[in-house]
Amino acid sequence: MSVTLIAAVVALVLGYLAQSLAASVRHYGWYGDWLRWIGSRFPEGSFWHGQGGLILALLPPLLGVGLFQLALDEPLIGLGGLVFAIVVLFYAWGPRDLDQDVEALASARDPAARREAAARLFGYGETPVLDGGALVEAVFRSALRRWFGVLFWFLVLGPVGALGYRLIALAAEGEASRELPGENRAGARAALAALDWPVAQLMTLALALVGNFDTVLGAWRESGGARPSLDHRFLGAVARASVKCELAEEAADYVDESGVSAPTAPATIGEVPELRDAMSLVWRSLLVWLAVLALFVIAGFVS
Repeated sequence: MSVTLIAAVVALVLGYLAQSLAASVRHYGWYGDWLRWIGSRFPEGSFWHGQGGLILALLPPLLGVGLFQLALDEPLIGLGGLVFAIVVLFYAWGPRDLDQDVEALASARDPAARREAAARLFGYGETPVLDGGALVEAVFRSALRRWFGVLFWFLVLGPVGALGYRLIALAAEGEASRELPGENRAGARAALAALDWPVAQLMTLALALVGNFDTVLGAWRESGGARPSLDHRFLGAVARASVKCELAEEAADYVDESGVSAPTAPATIGEVPELRDAMSLVWRSLLVWLAVLALFVIAGFVS
């Protein structure tokens, strides 16, 4: 079986079952300190203050991970490389648990608690919006940044890809972005958009497979998914359309089975029924990714 598939499954299961361990190790304060230290060494107008300046911060940690990745590839029949891949992927995943954050939002009973819980699904510095459609987009955007982006670049480049994606995301939209000059931060955001674009396209394809294909395809086209652009806002439109379709089908099924109109159907979690269906679609999409990866392993395309 492929080391890539084993590492992905083990890291995913470990993160789900050992959430306290994940919360205790997924800290990136060192990265902010590292960016601050580098910034103090370069004057205004230097390469660090340009759009490509983040490269100076990424090279040392990623080079170190890459050397370990190469060194551990062969010893003990690759067992060392497998363990190292699991550790790095586990560390880069998240960093917060998406299920817990969605559950906290669903169980919040007053506006203040709900807004506080919603803020964890929105990006650093963003103002949370509490309507159903905006929360659906936030769930999928969080899934892209916490799960699918890390997993995709891990599949492509191994541990270097997983950690590289996480560090670029933190520099572009995390607390670490405060340590970057303006042009440097803009370059980090451009790099993150480039990394996210193929991931968003594949997430859309997975949504089409687990949901209503025609609905997803229509929303993808209307929101510009087919245009040659690194803008991946089409994912939000596709997510809204998919969840809306799921809710409509569930309401129709309930009426057919009980003869009761949709407004008297059983209450859904947190008075925001979109949350349940959004998380269901996210999990089903992730399972599709893992199933496709398993097929690639069987076919010999992934080592």
